[in-house]
Amino acid sequence: MERKQRKLDHLEFALKTGQQHQTGLEDISFIHQSLPGISLNNVNLTAEVGELELSSPIFINAMTGGGGPETEKLNGDLAIAARETGIAMAVGSQMAAIKDPGQQASFKVVRKENPDGVLIGNLGGEATVEQAKRASEMIGADALQIHINVIQELTMPEGDRDFAGTLSRIEKINKTIGIPVIVKEVGFGMSMETVQQLHSVGVSIIDVGGFGGTNFAKIENERRAKILGYFNEWGIPTAASIVEAVNVSPQLSVIGSGGIQSPLEITKSLALGARGVGLAGHFLKLYKELGLEQLIKEIHYIHEDLKVIMTALGCGNISELRKSKLVIKGNTYHWLSQRGIDCSAYAK
Repeated sequence: MERKQRKLDHLEFALKTGQQHQTGLEDISFIHQSLPGISLNNVNLTAEVGELELSSPIFINAMTGGGGPETEKLNGDLAIAARETGIAMAVGSQMAAIKDPGQQASFKVVRKENPDGVLIGNLGGEATVEQAKRASEMIGADALQIHINVIQELTMPEGDRDFAGTLSRIEKINKTIGIPVIVKEVGFGMSMETVQQLHSVGVSIIDVGGFGGTNFAKIENERRAKILGYFNEWGIPTAASIVEAVNVSPQLSVIGSGGIQSPLEITKSLALGARGVGLAGHFLKLYKELGLEQLIKEIHYIHEDLKVIMTALGCGNISELRKSKLVIKGNTYHWLSQRGIDCSAYAK
């Protein structure tokens, strides 16, 4: 019950204090194309993320774990939204349901509501191979997210304090699970060094979970007597983290996430090299305030606007968009330049 309440608290605090929208994507500008030479009707949104073939580059990213009627209702409605719009969906952490089988219904509902869709399971870096298999089987997962959230755990009063062996556990799961593994940071971004470590043990899909969206340090500080304020500004902004990850290896599939909300921000993330984009906070806020029907409409609107922007850029598909020209300025330029990345390559 304590874990379940904590997860519900995460949802409440995420909506109240956790949203930042300081992603660094405001530092990215497209170079206008006066002669795009394509028709909007021919723009194709299909995307390939690792072994996953998707009808859209956007997906509903993981929001919360836990269990009970509240989580079951949320997961069921999100699965309906994914089904009606043809996008993939990741669930929140399934660890509670592995430890308490009585909570499995709150996750199994996603496959019930979306029998043919692409669903992504979720566990933390402490998970074993056996737990990963159980989580995948629970929802008939097409892929499995392994989330890493050191800063959240350190800020959480009852959080983990031992992170030894995480990379080894991820390597074992990746080699034995039989479905694609996505390693996801939870709101603090991934550095190129972290991505290199993951790539070296065979991980091929990275979700950067950049700083600028839901701030789990702020959320956990809401639950502390002694505030760890220094973690509230900790992390790598989403735009910089996407570029750092993409520059590790062309064999990697990078997912952009962390405070991304608008079609323009989605397009910028893809142009920086991401192969897919995960949205959580934006969808959660819209769902809580306006309901399922409006969430479905919003996803359709996003798809329409993505096609409009891609037409303006002369990009008929996601592969072409990833090669489009843009200018990087401001803090993101300074960050990436100091990290040894040639920003001018994106403009040429």
